[in-house]
Amino acid sequence: MTYQAPLKDMLFNLQYVAGIEQVAALPGYEDAGLDTAQAVLEEAAKLSQEVLSPLNWEGDKNPSSWAAGQVQATPGFKQAFEQFAQGGWQGLQHPVDFGGQGLPKSIGAACSEMINSANMSFALCPLLTDGAIEALLTAGSDELKAAYLPKLISGEWTGTMNLTEPQAGSDLALVRSRAESQGNGTYKVFGTKIFITWGEHDMVDNIVHLVLARVPGAPEGVKGISLFVVPKFLVNADGTLGQRNDVQCVSIEHKMGIKASPTAVLQYGDGLAGSVADASGAGAVGYLVGEENRGLEYMFIMMNAARYSVGVQGIAIAERAYQKAATFARERVQSRPVDGSLPGSAAIIHHPDVRRMLMTMRAYTEGCRALSSVAAAAYDVSHHSPDAALAKQQQAFYEFLVPLVKGYSTEMSLEVTSLGVQVHGGMGFIEETGAAQYYRDAKILTIYEGTTAIQANDLVGRKTVRDGGATAKAIAQQVTATEMALQATGDANAHAIAQRLAVARQAFVDVVDFVVAHTKAQPNDVFAGSVPYLLLAGTVLAGWQLARSWLAAHAAAARGEDVPFMQAKQITARFYADHLLVKCQGMRDSIVQGANSVLAMPLEAF
Repeated sequence: MTYQAPLKDMLFNLQYVAGIEQVAALPGYEDAGLDTAQAVLEEAAKLSQEVLSPLNWEGDKNPSSWAAGQVQATPGFKQAFEQFAQGGWQGLQHPVDFGGQGLPKSIGAACSEMINSANMSFALCPLLTDGAIEALLTAGSDELKAAYLPKLISGEWTGTMNLTEPQAGSDLALVRSRAESQGNGTYKVFGTKIFITWGEHDMVDNIVHLVLARVPGAPEGVKGISLFVVPKFLVNADGTLGQRNDVQCVSIEHKMGIKASPTAVLQYGDGLAGSVADASGAGAVGYLVGEENRGLEYMFIMMNAARYSVGVQGIAIAERAYQKAATFARERVQSRPVDGSLPGSAAIIHHPDVRRMLMTMRAYTEGCRALSSVAAAAYDVSHHSPDAALAKQQQAFYEFLVPLVKGYSTEMSLEVTSLGVQVHGGMGFIEETGAAQYYRDAKILTIYEGTTAIQANDLVGRKTVRDGGATAKAIAQQVTATEMALQATGDANAHAIAQRLAVARQAFVDVVDFVVAHTKAQPNDVFAGSVPYLLLAGTVLAGWQLARSWLAAHAAAARGEDVPFMQAKQITARFYADHLLVKCQGMRDSIVQGANSVLAMPLEAF
């Protein structure tokens, strides 16, 4: 099945939900209105559909391979990456000062979704490079920026994040890699890093690793971690590549999904033959980013950028699974319709339960896409608005949404890709149909860049308790305003959506009150329901965006704008309200009243 970018839905979100013309009114984004967005998205669609999508199945069958420290990408990936870089796609959202295009996140996120739908394994390489760019822009010295940013932004080099070690997964306080100052502005870095996405490959000439390590005498725990740039090849003063650095890929992982994306084990400072270690002793040459012992602070810049992007990956893989399932349902003939509307066997899309599954897939995907679009616009306003108060408010809104975009969108992608297999029936369990790949690929999304539980901990601690629930309550007030707007239309469907949304919103507020009131005195009770809280919040806020979409589509249809599309948008919003928002009351009860049964079982009974 050929991937078709959902351009209409993306442009609808940009125009009516995210408010791209308001973003284009911000300083620096004057040329980034709807017309620009459409032109950029159409080009991204061509790249995704014609170049990247045909390689997706090949990458699953013929993954990246490792031999003698070298990683060879799936055939065709290197040529595709050259096209990606030459098209300027790596620099889409990055500053023009370093060769980027300086477009808003609102547009960049939509392009990222298409690239990930087309080929998620491929898209992981630029995703990690984006994070490295953000960290250097924020904390890198002028020298580091000049040496590395133009090449990263052009796509000539790629970047990685090096956090995890064999003994230090989510708990970065356990990081033991070390860095020793050489007294000349450089450090020697030693240690082993695991789970390094695209940590070694043959698609570009240089790979720029951003590595967490400890300097001698650093405080214990997360307060003693520093961040270093450790390039695969050292960079000469004139910008040319110099000696091979003392970092080697000792293996890559064999994975359940995203098989074409090499997940490397990197060894720093093992005396790699032919490297700089031969001349100056073991140890990989590294350059400090910012100040010593502030590395985790800088790495969080990369992680937050990556967390939003992983949420977009969830939407992307869900869209791909939906398209494949819908195509199969239109073509697969099995059984007579239950209502007798056709005399014999018919395509399975005539069966009510298949329709229910497809509508669930569609509603989840469109709801999360709308939520991610709103989050991206909030990011753009927070970084470019001359109104300091508005920028601060939008920053708080964006930060509240990030764990939801990451956590809810990826958890929903598991349900959607599972439904995609189910729509295919037995054929979905057969690898050759391709439906299973999306299911396998989706699983990692709830794990990397912080598991769903870690996102939920962030939502509870940093995003809800820290301000006493103020941001969450402010969002709830905006939801109430949408309910009132729906009621004011006098339309029966709008009235029904408003009723469902009101109940869901109250469930959300009840849980916010519970979290704020009990986190300090009864932390186990709150964190027993932290992931359900995240899922409840995501369900409500994605439903809110679809309710806003209903209003926009209703008005657009009345003006005669693309009436079939606008009617479909309204139907999807009503389905989301009837079938997904209604779950919120039950989730609320489980969170507020269900902690005892989570924690009652004695540990020895497990």
